Amino acid sequence: MTTSTSTSPRGDLPTGPAPRRQSLLSRFGDPLFVIVTYGIIAIAIVLIVYPLYFIVIASISDPNLVQQGRVVLFPRGITFDGYLTIFGTSTIVRGFLNSVLYTVVGTAISVAMILSGAYALARKDMPGRNLFMILFVVTMFFDGGMIARYLVVKELGMLDTMWAVVLPGAVGVWNLIIARTFFEQNLSPELREASQLDGASDFRFFFGIALPLSKPLIVLMAMIHIVANWNAFFDAMIYLSDESKYPLQLILRNVLIQSQASASGMDMASMDSTAAAQKMGELLKYSMIVVSTVPLLIAFPFLQRYFIKGATLGALKS
Repeated sequence: MTTSTSTSPRGDLPTGPAPRRQSLLSRFGDPLFVIVTYGIIAIAIVLIVYPLYFIVIASISDPNLVQQGRVVLFPRGITFDGYLTIFGTSTIVRGFLNSVLYTVVGTAISVAMILSGAYALARKDMPGRNLFMILFVVTMFFDGGMIARYLVVKELGMLDTMWAVVLPGAVGVWNLIIARTFFEQNLSPELREASQLDGASDFRFFFGIALPLSKPLIVLMAMIHIVANWNAFFDAMIYLSDESKYPLQLILRNVLIQSQASASGMDMASMDSTAAAQKMGELLKYSMIVVSTVPLLIAFPFLQRYFIKGATLGALKS
């Protein structure tokens, strides 16, 4: 029995359907999508990066040229008087050191309290954990207000101390929920049972197993509170009266207010005497923004991998 195969009229190629011609949309759709996407990303990068770049070049440019709009892409009339004044003024240096102290202590307290509390709430064998969780969640919707918080801080004897800045907002309920979800999804009961069979106590399991497995979460919590504590000034403005304890952000706020007040209160008689002060105020304004922002910009790239991983872990059930 023989089989026959159909061949083309030329006798050497098999017959088949002719290839269809691509439409204009299919030929140029993908390249056009790529171009539009990269264009949108480039515009977003410019909108985000240029304000930071402008602050940097404005901090070393002549304030008169900055106010005239002549500083756009490159610094003009380069001067470092703003930075020299910052690092030569004891008030600003002390504010910088205060911010470092408040950030380190506040972050350490917040991360320790959130991790320990979230781990306890993630344990299904903890009595009354649902009741405690409800009490925490209620505080997200109902607040005693500024006066109540001030009275509590005053009665505890924390006014005009570092603890008035770092303790009232040490535990954020939303961060506590994120950490609890992370522990529930990444620390299985079987792992804890296995550690108990090996003789590990609850403390040893938490410090020896749970925390080493939670590095992305720890970095996430640390970065959130570092940024929050570094940029905080409102609590210091309310609870601190000693200027030697002011953080850098509060000093920057006062400099901005004084600069605007001097600019709006000038008259012809005092024009010459306040021109130099206003010029220095403008330099200090941009220079202090750079000084207060650079530490976070330096630290974030080194922690970005853990930060992104921690932000995504625990978000969805596996």
